[in-house]
Amino acid sequence: MSTVNKQQIIDFKNLLYCTGQIVGFTGAGVSTESGIPDYRSAGGIWDRFKPVTIDEFMSSEQKRIQYWQRKVLLWEQINQAKPGKTHVFFKQLYDQGKLKGLITQNIDGLHERSGLPDELIVNLHGTNLSVICMSCSRTVPSTSLFNQLDLARGSPRCEICGGYLKPNTISFGQQLDSVNLKRATSLSQHCQLMIVAGSSLVVQPAASFPLIAKQSGAKLAIITISETPLDIYADFLFKIKLGEFWNIYEQEN
Repeated sequence: MSTVNKQQIIDFKNLLYCTGQIVGFTGAGVSTESGIPDYRSAGGIWDRFKPVTIDEFMSSEQKRIQYWQRKVLLWEQINQAKPGKTHVFFKQLYDQGKLKGLITQNIDGLHERSGLPDELIVNLHGTNLSVICMSCSRTVPSTSLFNQLDLARGSPRCEICGGYLKPNTISFGQQLDSVNLKRATSLSQHCQLMIVAGSSLVVQPAASFPLIAKQSGAKLAIITISETPLDIYADFLFKIKLGEFWNIYEQEN
């Protein structure tokens, strides 16, 4: 087990107790704790498969089929996954009236499944919980589509306009949603404490939000096993696996 400064955990708990404007920021480490593999790490999806870009998806039926085949595998993993201790922690902060927003790089929908309301969550990279038509922007729940998906008949199309259906996530070459970026910026500028969990903070522009929070006067806590570019700005820095951290956290009064 990694070692941490227990006094720092106690101080962190005291800060949580007296802080009312908290924003969470979560990355892939939160998902891996729930059994969902990291895309970028060794052995991850991008190690095994070349990603399908948005241009390839829109221009090639073969690429759309390839994209959907991988999504089927990921959907099975997501369906079996359950919210972990980090998800539960942020839900508890919400129940206490302290959590004002949750910015996530993850697309698995586990924060929603933990009980956090949709309007509190900023899914920077989209969500696998819904499917969107690339032509008319109509969305449908992913469950209904995956239950009847038959790729032998081709990639799925919109029942309304015939456009290409795609999980409502951001693909390579696709721009992030401007509304989500504005929401994340506002949350970062107006929080008193931002808690980063399970992110290496190297993917931009997502990784800029903790720095915006710090520059706006917030305290910054980072809980992740890897080094990050923002470690030097952190008021609390816990270099430990999330599961181990929460075990220690729960033991300290």
